[in-house]
Amino acid sequence: MFSKIFIRSALFLALAVNAFAAPVYTYKVIAKYPHSTDSYTEGFFYLNGLFYEGIGLNGHSGIVVTQPETGTPVQRFDLPSKYFGEGIIDWGPNLLQWTWQSHTGFVLDRFSLRIVSQFHYSGEGWGITRTAKELITSDGTATLRFRNPNTFAETHHIIVKDGPKTIDQLNELEYIKGEIYANVWHSDRIARISPTDGHIIAWIDLTGLLPTDQRVNEESVLNGIAYDAKKDRLFVTGKQWPAVFEIKAVPKSK
Repeated sequence: MFSKIFIRSALFLALAVNAFAAPVYTYKVIAKYPHSTDSYTEGFFYLNGLFYEGIGLNGHSGIVVTQPETGTPVQRFDLPSKYFGEGIIDWGPNLLQWTWQSHTGFVLDRFSLRIVSQFHYSGEGWGITRTAKELITSDGTATLRFRNPNTFAETHHIIVKDGPKTIDQLNELEYIKGEIYANVWHSDRIARISPTDGHIIAWIDLTGLLPTDQRVNEESVLNGIAYDAKKDRLFVTGKQWPAVFEIKAVPKSK
C-alpha cells in the first residue's frame, strides 16, 4: 500500500511540475550568413546593419564588427592576451566589454574602438545586454543582475526559474520586446525570461540547427543572440560556428 501511495504521489508531483513548466518552441531557418570559425563567440548583437561580436580565449579576445551578408570584418579590437573577453553591448556612443575572471571591463568608443576607460566588478563576467535604462548581466549562475550603465553597480537582481526549477549556466543575453533571451551553456535551448520576476516564459529548442559533425569541438556550443528591431529579425550563432542563422520561433507540432 505504501509503495502505491508513494508512486501516485511521485506521479502527481511530476505532473504538477510539468504543468508549471514553460512551453517549448522549435524553429524555422529564414536565412544563413557566414561566420568565422576563428570567432569564439561570447557576446553578440546587431546594430545599424552590422554584427558586433565579443570574442573569447586568452590571446584571441576582443571585438570584431562584420558585415552580415559577407562575414567581412570592418573593424577589430584586440584585448591584451591576459584577458578572456566575454559579453559586449552598446551604450550611447560607446561599447562595453567585460572579461571572464579578471574583474575588469573596458569602455570603448564605438566608432574608433579605442579604449575610453575601464571598470571593475566582483564575480565572473559572462553575458551582457541592456534595456533603455539598465544593463543586464549573467555570471553562469541562475542570477541575472541589473546594473547602472554609468557605474556598473548592481541595482537589483532576479533568479531564473522554469516553474519550480532553478535554471543556471545562463550565458549570452539579448533583450527583445521586453523579454530577456538567454543561452544556457552546453545546451541547444534559448530561454525567454521575464525581467520582472525571472520566470521562463518559453523555450526555443534549436536542436539540430548546426549538426555535431560541423562543430570544431565539444566547446563549439550555441552562444550568440542578436536582434534587428527595425526588421524584426532574430539571429543566433555559436562558438566557432561556420554560420549565423536568422531564425523564427514556431510552435512545436503535436
